[in-house]
Amino acid sequence: MSGSVIVFDDYPSVRPGPPKPSAIIKPSVFSLPPGTERYVVEGQGAVLIPIETGDQLTIINDEGGQRCEIVVADSKGRVDAGVVGATARGPAGGLKSLLTSNDRSMRGLRMGLDARGIDLGSALAVHLFENTTPAKTEASFTAVRNGTLIIAAPGPVMDFETQDTATSLTVMIKRATLKTRARFALPDPLADPLTDVRIHSQTAQAYFVKAGDYIQILDVDGRQCTDFECFSARKLDKGIEHALDVTTTRTLMGHAYPMPGLHAKYYDQEMVPLVEVVQDTCGRHDAFAMACTAKYYDDIGYPGHVNCSDNFNKALAEYNVTGRPGWMAINFFFNTFLDDHGVMYADEPWSRPGDYVLLRALTDIVCVSSACPDDTTAANGWDPTDIHIRTYSGKETFQKAVAIRATPDSEAKMTKQTGFHESFAKHTRNFVEYNGYWLANCFAAAGPIAEYHACREKCVILDLSPLRKFEITGPDSEALCQYAFTRNMKTLPIGGVVYTAMCYEHGGMIDDGTVFRLGKDNFRWIGGSDYGGEWLRELAEKHGLKVLVRSSTDQMHNVAVQGPESRDLLRKLVWTAPHNPEFDQLDWFRHTPARLHNEAGTPFVLSRTGYTGELGYEVFCHPKDCKEIFEAIWDAGQEHGLTPMGLEALDMVRIEAGLIFAGYDFSDQTDPFEAGIGFTCPLKSKTDDFVGRDALIRRKEYPMRKLVGVEIDSNVDVSHGDCIHIGRAQIGEVTSSMRSPLLKKNIALARIDVAHAAVGTEIEIGKLDGHQMRLPARIAETLAAYDPKKERPRS
Repeated sequence: MSGSVIVFDDYPSVRPGPPKPSAIIKPSVFSLPPGTERYVVEGQGAVLIPIETGDQLTIINDEGGQRCEIVVADSKGRVDAGVVGATARGPAGGLKSLLTSNDRSMRGLRMGLDARGIDLGSALAVHLFENTTPAKTEASFTAVRNGTLIIAAPGPVMDFETQDTATSLTVMIKRATLKTRARFALPDPLADPLTDVRIHSQTAQAYFVKAGDYIQILDVDGRQCTDFECFSARKLDKGIEHALDVTTTRTLMGHAYPMPGLHAKYYDQEMVPLVEVVQDTCGRHDAFAMACTAKYYDDIGYPGHVNCSDNFNKALAEYNVTGRPGWMAINFFFNTFLDDHGVMYADEPWSRPGDYVLLRALTDIVCVSSACPDDTTAANGWDPTDIHIRTYSGKETFQKAVAIRATPDSEAKMTKQTGFHESFAKHTRNFVEYNGYWLANCFAAAGPIAEYHACREKCVILDLSPLRKFEITGPDSEALCQYAFTRNMKTLPIGGVVYTAMCYEHGGMIDDGTVFRLGKDNFRWIGGSDYGGEWLRELAEKHGLKVLVRSSTDQMHNVAVQGPESRDLLRKLVWTAPHNPEFDQLDWFRHTPARLHNEAGTPFVLSRTGYTGELGYEVFCHPKDCKEIFEAIWDAGQEHGLTPMGLEALDMVRIEAGLIFAGYDFSDQTDPFEAGIGFTCPLKSKTDDFVGRDALIRRKEYPMRKLVGVEIDSNVDVSHGDCIHIGRAQIGEVTSSMRSPLLKKNIALARIDVAHAAVGTEIEIGKLDGHQMRLPARIAETLAAYDPKKERPRS
């Protein structure tokens, strides 16, 4: 019939149209528009970027208040700001100061300048931004000719009172000419390479490395695995084919795979060390499975697929190494692991473009590396690409380091030594990576038990420089702090310090830490996480607040001097100006600017704070002054039994005092009440709104879990995450635990369902599977097993 609609009832209804692509959110490095590149200039740092005609560049003042210097050179190395249509109006003093410093991070920049024949002797710079420039302010240019940009974020030594810290700049470049295939450029070499070897996708190459030389294995485009094997060259000379052995390595190192630091070596089957890991920017690899084999692809339906083991055999034939159907290997950047049920799983690699592992050969070695050809799984992000190998002379010096990122889009930052590292290194070699820095784990002369007793009976000095510091300044600084932190900042006096929590809207904790008030509109946040600063900036931007939030972690390092004799020790050293408190007038949770010995002495900030449960202080200074400050404290402390203290002993005293630690006693799923610090949430007396307040009211009125102290009737070690039971049901878990030398018993902090959190409740801590072995325990009277009224730090 004309105009009628025919309906077929016999067919099912379907979703019309083609399939929708998977929605996947990835870090911006993988999702930038074609032809767009991102570079980060760290505070007191500089970068070199080649540009071509038509390229558009934008410089972003990330945290605000950071000056910028730009030197532009043409293709012949002549300095000419006209290359980007700008005019240079002043000397490049900040950039020259950076290049003449001893900062090793400037080495690659110097090499780039020399390679292009750029002389900065009389160079003028384009100057951007002021110390009052708001965060996220941008400046844009377009290249009218080919050339080179040198962009610096200079800064002087930070003045603790004016808070003139140096922070990062971000450079975005939109290329006028798109590459035919979007791939990433190799990062600059770490030094002058001895060799540059490109391992093209789905191939492998063998190479020789002398004892002491370095091997840098680079993931060029990100999310690409590479199998690595090596042999002692001298053994091969004798016909002995002992390859690097992952089982031996795991057994000796006690880790899934070696990482820079104490557990860094790879061994062959005779326990001969072959290589040591010096630097690692990825931190996730595989040491469980073999390099891919023909059998693997045959068995999943891809017979004849190219594989790493066959590629190894071809490459190693040059060194007369007998081929194998499957090679044991270290699979760098391969994201496999074992789950709680013992099942091996795999996913896309964690590696980003330019990520690398730096190894050092411990003997003459023959190496082989592949670019894994697996395009049948997510192992290489479904897109196999290249691997690059560089080797460097053993005469070079590279510090041990791993990389951390504050957010998925942040640039990697390598582990650093604090300004106090050299001083502490005189007393120990036992350093571990903590929050981007190397900190002493314990000390050779004493050990953690002796260090613990020194803290409780005499005094100790410990490095806490990795604490993250942020300068909060501007007319809306109090308003931001009042909204971002749970404590009442309006009642915080100048010179005061307050311990507080920082929460998300749902009430989960971002961090805990202290806020220092330096002036009417000047605050300093000291916490454990870089994201604390990011969060503060996000809030300021979202609400249009006139405030700068700038990181000062790298320009303010600190030691804690803790223990009953800490006051008598520091009294000998501290001079304060007449308008500030005298040393003996410094109350608990107060701070003051101070100087060493007299008014002409080295400046520092002194606070009466700590993380030990004892009378104690923290001393903050610029890294350049750390050695002098340490030696003054050390010399004055000899008659007080001053002992250096490491992280092992610190963990003991803080658990005993009921002090919480991020990642153990709280997370973003834990509110301050569940973390045992409900006193930081004055929900009735603080009448201004703050982030998470409504959620915290609800969670306080209807609590589900409580952090409690636990006394354990056993000397068996208890670990973070151990389950807690009443009968068969699990009703909580251990968050932190220690064997108290002073109290002579095993104690723990634990998060318990409120139905079973009453003092004296008998509980059982599960070992093995939680049922086959248990330790009797009970809920203690207080969270702090030691000095619960905090009489010692108040004294």
